[in-house]
This record gives sequence, C-alpha cells and structure tokens, in this order.
Amino acid sequence: MPAHTSIRITRRAQIPDQARLSRYQKAPELGPCVVFFSGGSALTATSRALKRYTHNSIHLVTPFDSGGSSAALRQAFRMPSIGDLRSRLVALADENITGHPDVYQLVTYRLPHRQPASQLLARLDLMIRGKEPLVAAISNPMRRLIRNQLGYFREAMPDHFDLRGASIGNLILAGGYLNNHKHLDPIIFLFSKLVNVLGTVRAVVNDDRHLAADLEDGSCVIGQQRLTGKEVTPLKSPVSRLFLSSSPDTPVPAQSAIRKKNRRLIQRAELICYPPGSFYSSLIANLLPTGVGSAIAGTDCPKVYIPNLGRDPEQIGMSLDSSVQTLLDYLRADNTDRCSNRKLLNFVLVDRKQGKYPSSISTRILQEPDIQVIDTRLISRKSAPYYDAELLVSALLSLT
Repeated sequence: MPAHTSIRITRRAQIPDQARLSRYQKAPELGPCVVFFSGGSALTATSRALKRYTHNSIHLVTPFDSGGSSAALRQAFRMPSIGDLRSRLVALADENITGHPDVYQLVTYRLPHRQPASQLLARLDLMIRGKEPLVAAISNPMRRLIRNQLGYFREAMPDHFDLRGASIGNLILAGGYLNNHKHLDPIIFLFSKLVNVLGTVRAVVNDDRHLAADLEDGSCVIGQQRLTGKEVTPLKSPVSRLFLSSSPDTPVPAQSAIRKKNRRLIQRAELICYPPGSFYSSLIANLLPTGVGSAIAGTDCPKVYIPNLGRDPEQIGMSLDSSVQTLLDYLRADNTDRCSNRKLLNFVLVDRKQGKYPSSISTRILQEPDIQVIDTRLISRKSAPYYDAELLVSALLSLT
C-alpha cells in the first residue's frame, strides 16, 4: 500500500465568487464548514443570511455573559450564560414551514415586564401543564419535551426569582441544564432539534466562569457587563489583560479547557472566522480556554479577521494594527512553540471605501508576509454604517 501524502493546495479566490455562491445556495446541506468564534448579537443578521448557503456552519459561543436576563439565571443557579447561545440557536433556526414555527414562536417569546409576579407565575404553570395557548399549539412529542424542561426549571426556581421579561427559550435551556446534571450540551442538542437549527451551536466551554480584566490604570473589573459599556459607564482605561475568574465578585483567576468534541469541531473547519462584535467580551473571551489556540493552529484552513466598524467601548485607543496584534497574542498564548502567523491568521477583511475604522491600515500590516488584507465591498447603502450581512457572507464563503 502506498504511504499517504499530505499536500497543501492553494487557489486564486474571486470575491464575490458568484458561481461558488450559487452552488452553495442550491444545496446548503452540502455547504462549507465555517467556524465562528463569537457571542452577543453582532452576528445575528449574518447567521440568518448564512443559513441560506450552508447548514454546516459551527458557532462556538462565549458562555461568560453576566448582564441582561442571563444575569438572573446565573445568580440563581451558578450556571454558564445561555442568552447568547439561545440567540444564536434562534438566528440559525429553520423559519420556513419545514421548520417548527410554533416552537419558534414560543422560544422567542418573553414574559411581559408589567404584570404582577403572581400572574407571571400562573402563566408559567399553565405552560408546564400544556394549557397555555403558545404551548398548546405545539404537537407532541415536542410539547411534552418542552413542558418537562420548564417543569425542571420551575421546581428549582428560587421564590424570589423575577420572571418579568424572562425569555421562555432561556427558561427551557436552564431547565434542561439542571435536568442534565448541569451539562449544557444535551439541552443545546435538544433545543437545536426543537427549532431545527441549520448549523451547529455550542458553548466553547461548559464552565461557570466570569470575565475579568486588568486595566492599564492598575484597576481590575469583573463581569462582561462592566466591559461592554452597555449597562454601566464605559471603561476609561484600556484593557491590559483579559482572564477568566471563578468568582463574579472578586478576581480569582481560573482555568477552563475545551472538550475533545469542540476541538474536533474546530478541526473540521474549511474556514475559521474571527467576526465583528465586542472585541474582548465576545471574541477574545472565546480564545481564553486552554486548547482553543492550539486547535486553531493545528487546523489547516484559511483564518480571517473582520474588524469592528466605528467605536467599540472595549477597544480604547486601539488601532487596526494593535487589534490584529492583540488577537495574535491571545491565539499564540495557547501554543507552546512560537507558531507562525500563517497558522493563526491569514486574512483581514475590510471595506476601506465605506467603512469607518478606528485607524487606517498601516504599511506594517500590508507588508506582513503571512497576512493579506482583502479590501472589498462589505457595506451597502442600506446597511451603512454597519456591515451588510449578505455582502459579508458572500465574501466569507468565497474564501472556502
């Protein structure tokens, strides 16, 4: 038998590659495997556009969010954040008649903000009994499965838990997490089947961890919500180091490691994307667990970074140069040997004509031998000043 030979084949890519995109759109179930490292809502529109071209995208989502409705669940059950996971699952759900529209309507529903606690609790109890209209409209066995997860949540729910504005999708995920001995994967798998997710969504780790950041002024902040500037006053000093903490109140550095199944997901990638979104709490946070950087370095496929447009409150004083360098530093921190840039990042995707970036692209990046800047149309008149989801997906898939 002849020995196996490993070779690297490169090709000249055209952006957008209309022939390639047309082929993907005709058979999205055979589309390329693109891995995204992200959290938050920045990729929601892109995910909705993406599922028309491929059902094989993989989304590794940070579970370290500590703001919004996820905060109440985290405080009550000392669990990872599930809000961003639910949001991505819903964005990738099959919204056609071939999907499960009744389930989709339920998992995207939020309980009213302005109802007494007794009424909200009674509504939840009706859902668990299958008598509430949104649940009653769902056929078995899906209705039974949903009722069971809500029942597990109700049984464990603290007396003081505030149901105002609660996402039913989050409550289903929380109930399933508690029912499965505090493991996320089983309920994420079930949720994916309930709404027929056209892709794969996983938490990068299952651990109950919180983001913490040392700032250049010597202070330390704990909690994702204190980094983004959305719920509290924005940072006044740049981040010097982002790390994981086991405590939400005091900085207690903690380690987390990706599981083998997530490593295998990364290794399947035909393209790895570092997408736009909150730079530290959405992107860099996903690279902190042990094993992520080495899995990326060991995957022989193109890797592309899409910088944020406008001003990200987390990127105080950062230029495009320093953003790229910071990304590489966190990727390289997980690799024992000094791996080349080629293994970590190959392309920076920008629209210099329409995009408003924190700085221009320097000659240093342009002259970097292993990193190529791709300047193409990513912003439309309709989407400005933000990326156009369709143009962004077209550019990414043209690189596969």
